[in-house]
Amino acid sequence: MNIIGNIFGEVCKTLFPIPEEIYFGNSKSSISICTLSSMHLLKDIANSELMKNIVLVGRLLSENKGIDSIIKYVNSNPNVKTIILCGQEVFGHKPGHSLLALYKNGIDNMGRIINSSSPDPVLNISPHEVIKFQSSVRIIDKIGVTDFEEITNLVKTIKD
Repeated sequence: MNIIGNIFGEVCKTLFPIPEEIYFGNSKSSISICTLSSMHLLKDIANSELMKNIVLVGRLLSENKGIDSIIKYVNSNPNVKTIILCGQEVFGHKPGHSLLALYKNGIDNMGRIINSSSPDPVLNISPHEVIKFQSSVRIIDKIGVTDFEEITNLVKTIKD
C-alpha cells in the first residue's frame, strides 16, 4: 500500500472507528458464517436461534488483517470445517474475493494473495498456515446473498 493509502487508512480509523464484531454460538458446531460488510445480516444472525447451529458469525471488511484473523482462528479451532461467505462485498477492498482467491491459490513469497484484485492483499501469516487453512475448511461462496432465511436454510443442509 502506498503512503497516501496508509495515511487515509489511519484517518478513517480515527474518524470512523469500526468495532470488531464477532458473535459466538455453539462451540461444538463446525459451521461459521462471514457476512462481509452486511452488518444487518450479522445482527440478524447474532440475535437468532441460528446461533445454536453455528460456532460463530462475524464480518470481514479488509483483505489483509481480517483474513489473517480468520486463518488464525480456523487453524486454532479444529472444529471449524465450513465457512459460509455471504453478504455484500466491501466496495474497493473486496475481502470476500480475496478470501476465495487465497483459498484457491494461496500466497506468493511476499505474502500477497495470488490472483486477488484487492488493493492490498498482503498477509502476515506463513505459507504453512495458509496450507493448513486450505486443507482444514471448505468455503461456501454466497457472496451477495443477504437474505437471512436463505442463509438459515443453507445451514440446515450442512452436515457436521
